[in-house]
Amino acid sequence: MKLELRRTVSLLLAATAIASAPLQTAQACSRILSNDNGLGIFVSRTMDWPESTEPVLTVMPRGMERDGGMVGDEHLISDNPARWTSRYGSIVTTVYGVGTVDGFNEKGLAVHLLYLSATELPERDPSKPGLQVALWGQYVLDNAATVSEALTELEKVQLVMAEVNGHKGTLHLVMEDATGDSAVIEYLDGKATVHHGKDYRIVTNDPAYDEQLAMLAEMDFSNPSSDTPLPGNVRAKDRFQRAAYYTSMLPKPENEQQAIAGVLAIARNVSVPFGAPYGGFGIYNTEYRTAINLSEGRYFFELTTSPNVIWTELAKFDLSEGAPVMTLDPDDISLAGDVTGSFKKSDAPF
Repeated sequence: MKLELRRTVSLLLAATAIASAPLQTAQACSRILSNDNGLGIFVSRTMDWPESTEPVLTVMPRGMERDGGMVGDEHLISDNPARWTSRYGSIVTTVYGVGTVDGFNEKGLAVHLLYLSATELPERDPSKPGLQVALWGQYVLDNAATVSEALTELEKVQLVMAEVNGHKGTLHLVMEDATGDSAVIEYLDGKATVHHGKDYRIVTNDPAYDEQLAMLAEMDFSNPSSDTPLPGNVRAKDRFQRAAYYTSMLPKPENEQQAIAGVLAIARNVSVPFGAPYGGFGIYNTEYRTAINLSEGRYFFELTTSPNVIWTELAKFDLSEGAPVMTLDPDDISLAGDVTGSFKKSDAPF
């Protein structure tokens, strides 16, 4: 099945990008991309979930053999599973030890998986290699150097639904690369739609992309001031509008510290605090936030139960074929600052 390319232009905030998440049992994740600041490409995302996703920061070298039909130790796809050997090394955050939900590779391509309640994958076609949905992002990082290459690579496989810890992987994929290119892929009614272009910077959740843009267009942000009314709740449409508003006014950073602080500040603004009224919205508190400097290959991680931001640089690791997988459990309150030296050799998670 060919990916249907859709290019949409918004008259407000230069076509900010959206995707979706479940209404009743949903992640309320958000992604903020700063790709027009004159300094570099910076991105931040939130991970919101009702329980620990058991995140582990994982560095994987080139030359790793993958089976896209495996979910942990379970053979989900027996009829023509996708199999490949990784071309590029990457640093990622894993989920439940069965897939990648966030991270980037040595070429500067980044991925983020967020929930989409409306996800409907096509009926299985055994003639096409099957890829379980939790490995969607890792497949991209292993095989592509840019967003455009990733879109081409994804034509070769077919996504297959997986369930972990009682949660179905109704996901959409968000990508950006070191040139500032961006794409959001969502499966609706069994068909893949791609929103591709540098103007797609903000991603939240339900409702679908076009509906989010329509609601944003109804907001009057033409004369921003401290009196501008902004929706302040934790629903996806509220978070999207706040993120779009503040992203449009980010000052030009003079250095990496200011740039990362800028995208993280917006990610914190659209995070879901503990005790928020998420029951009625199907929304859950923010578990962690990440930020990436794609121009320099630096990864930042902030667990919401820790007072510290930690970071590491992908180029400091051995990514050659045969090098060990390196991991770090971020749930350690003593971790702070550059944690490269705290990573340990580990078995491959998948």
